[in-house]
Amino acid sequence: MAIQNVMVIGAGQMGSGIAQVCAQAGFNVKLNDMKQEAYERGIANITKNLSRNVEKGRMTEDEKTAVLGRITSSLDLKDAHDVDIVIEAAVENMEIKHSIFKTIDEVAPKHAILATNTSSLPITEIAAATNRPEQVIGMHFMNPVPVMKLVEIIRGLATTDEVYKTIEEMTLNLSKTPVECNDFPGFVSNRILMPMINEAVFTLQEGVATKEAIDSIMKMGMNHPMGPLELADFIGLDTCLYIMEVLHEGFGDSKYRPSPLLRQYVKAGWLGKKTGRGFYEYN
Repeated sequence: MAIQNVMVIGAGQMGSGIAQVCAQAGFNVKLNDMKQEAYERGIANITKNLSRNVEKGRMTEDEKTAVLGRITSSLDLKDAHDVDIVIEAAVENMEIKHSIFKTIDEVAPKHAILATNTSSLPITEIAAATNRPEQVIGMHFMNPVPVMKLVEIIRGLATTDEVYKTIEEMTLNLSKTPVECNDFPGFVSNRILMPMINEAVFTLQEGVATKEAIDSIMKMGMNHPMGPLELADFIGLDTCLYIMEVLHEGFGDSKYRPSPLLRQYVKAGWLGKKTGRGFYEYN
C-alpha cells in the first residue's frame, strides 16, 4: 500500500517532530490536537527547526515554505476520513489511547494503518480498542524526532507482515532506520534504558555519589553523551516514573520497582527541564 496522506495526533514535542519529518519526506500531513493553541505551538516549533536548517544551509527558504505548506491544522479526529495512516502521539495513558483508537477506527478509511508512538504501552492492548487489530502497529520515534535516526517498530499480536513492510518502507522514506521488536513492556529501548536511569536514582538516594559524579562516571566511563540523571531531566521524571510503573506491572518483577526518590521528585512537581527543576535546576 502506498502512503501519501498522514494524520499525526498530538502537536506536542513528539507529534510536531513526527509531522515535520513526514512533511519533509513529501507526505501531506494533518497535525491534530484538541486545542488550536497547541497546534500553533507545534507549528512554531516546526518553523523554528526548519529555519535553523535554512540558516545552516541544509535546505532553502523555498523548501522550508514547501514543507510548511504540506502541513494543515486539524482539531477533529473525524479529519482522519481520508488518510492512509494515523500516527498517534498523545499522552502515555491507556484509557486516552483506547478512546482515540476507537474513534479513529470508526472514521479512518478501511485501508488505513493505525500507528502509535507509545514508548512502553502494549500495542496489542491498544489494538483491542479497534476492529482492525491486524492494521495496528507501534512506531516509537526517538526524541528529538528530526535528529534521531531510530524508529522502533513494534508488532502487536495480530499485526500482519504486509502492514509491517509498509511501515518499514515509510520509515526508510523518512530517512530513519527501522528496527523491529515484539510487543513486551517497554519494548527494547525503554526496557533497558529506564532501569538504568532508575538505578542511577537509587544510587543517588543511597548516597553512593553525587548527581554530578554519577553522570560524569557514565559519560566518561561508558561514553554516554548524557549522564542518566541529566537524561532523566530531559525526558521528564514523570515519564520515567510512568514507564517504570508499566515495566513493574507488566513483568511483576521487583527489579523494576521505581525508586522512592523518583516518586518524591514527581510528587514535588520537580519533573526536570520542562518545569525548571529536576535533579538539576534550569533557568
